[in-house]
Amino acid sequence: MSFSTLSRYRLVPDIAAPNRSGRVVAGKDARPLPDVAGVLTHTVEAGDRLDQLAFTFYGQPLNYWRICDANPDFLSPLAMLGKESVATARFALAAPAEPPPWAALIATLTGTVGVREVTVLEDIELVRTPGSEVVTEQPVRAVLVTYHSGNLTERAIRDAITSTGFTPGVGEQLGQLGQQIAIPTAVRG
Repeated sequence: MSFSTLSRYRLVPDIAAPNRSGRVVAGKDARPLPDVAGVLTHTVEAGDRLDQLAFTFYGQPLNYWRICDANPDFLSPLAMLGKESVATARFALAAPAEPPPWAALIATLTGTVGVREVTVLEDIELVRTPGSEVVTEQPVRAVLVTYHSGNLTERAIRDAITSTGFTPGVGEQLGQLGQQIAIPTAVRG
């Protein structure tokens, strides 16, 4: 097999292996991740693209895979840049009653097409009354919703939450924007 000199597979050994029907086919062996040295960081911004980052750091947009290799925790390049179709949002909640109707909220959200996971967050915050020594406990409530952004909007999730009696805050997207990724300056292997 012939690969471009820019290809990450160029130096990977060729192998012959049987396919599902028993026919022997040519292919490439598994490519282990190379050791990364001299790592810089980049803060992910809206509009980032791996080819543009590779051009900025290496002068060659086809070297985007070096950035992927340096960030193995991400299953896809889209996830690394916060552009994957599966998103997670945190909604602060005001409860309609004590105890809050968590079962109704969870049932409504998990029954909504496009919702993949629902996690209820409940904690207690100690709040000091201004100008006094009085400290009170106040509940802090939120829900994390993981959803397919191609099927569902944040507004639809807020509407589903509202239908159970809770008052949701604006959804805070939990993703890669504003987070750091590694940019290797040198790759060995």
